[in-house]
Amino acid sequence: MHEKQLENWQHSHDFSIQNTAAERRTYYVLILTAITMLAEIIAGSVFGSMALLADGWHMGTHVAAFMIAIFAYRYARQHADNPAYAFGTGKVSVLGGFASAISLAVVALLMLVESLHRLIEPQAIQFNAAIAVACLGLFINVVSAVILNGSHDHSHHHDHDHGHHHDHNLRAAYVHVLADALTSLLAIIALLSGKYMGWDWLDPMMGIVGAVIITRWAYGLLKQTSPILLDASIEEDYQAAVKKVIEQDADNIITDIHIWKVAANHYAAIISLVTHAPNSTEYYKGLLAEFDRLSHLTIEVYKCHEDAAANQPKAIT
Repeated sequence: MHEKQLENWQHSHDFSIQNTAAERRTYYVLILTAITMLAEIIAGSVFGSMALLADGWHMGTHVAAFMIAIFAYRYARQHADNPAYAFGTGKVSVLGGFASAISLAVVALLMLVESLHRLIEPQAIQFNAAIAVACLGLFINVVSAVILNGSHDHSHHHDHDHGHHHDHNLRAAYVHVLADALTSLLAIIALLSGKYMGWDWLDPMMGIVGAVIITRWAYGLLKQTSPILLDASIEEDYQAAVKKVIEQDADNIITDIHIWKVAANHYAAIISLVTHAPNSTEYYKGLLAEFDRLSHLTIEVYKCHEDAAANQPKAIT
């Protein structure tokens, strides 16, 4: 009897980030990065620059990371309404960011090992050609950063935590580009120092410095994405605010509450409450309307059969 109105009670499970501009810009950056990667790896091998080789290898992982990012955007979009995914494909972009963070960490480790090897066993460097290619790499990285930065979504939520929308897939791509720019800059500094001051040792040292900084960036991405993938509870302040709104109404007492992220910007919640005067679930959802990140809300309402008056303190005469 309710077949024609079922959509009124059905949840939407499309929590994916539809950022076609970011997908398109990431594709442009992928092409630029692939071309520069080949140039730097070839030049670093020919001219004997560890800093240049490190930059080229680093770009190689960025090419893979950008391919992951593009795949994540397309997969999330194509399977947004697939019932096989209980809470949609909102975490696909988060998974893409996590995978990119792992690749950053692997590159940092490779850079560190090879830089230490070059520090122990120095090799001759053809400075002029290496500096020219490193400058080209830095230019490409700056252009790529500008392209990706134009896709950032800085719109705000209007709930209690006033956070930003986060596209972890895009952020991971952006961090990869920044890491590339850093290694290119360090390579230029090392090469100029080696050419004019004879500090050949600075080339592998810059590789070590770059590896440390990139490791910190990778850790930051892992710290942001892994709790979402593991369904960790959200921040306590947000959860406390939700609980406060419910319990300020009538004599409601929350007996169980779970709030977690089903995407970067969407929360799911299961709330159980007990009260002497139960209302409809629509009523309680209305109380939480200001929390616009609660995209999937399930509420269990139990009637307390104890006498409310009996629990009131008695006056002493």
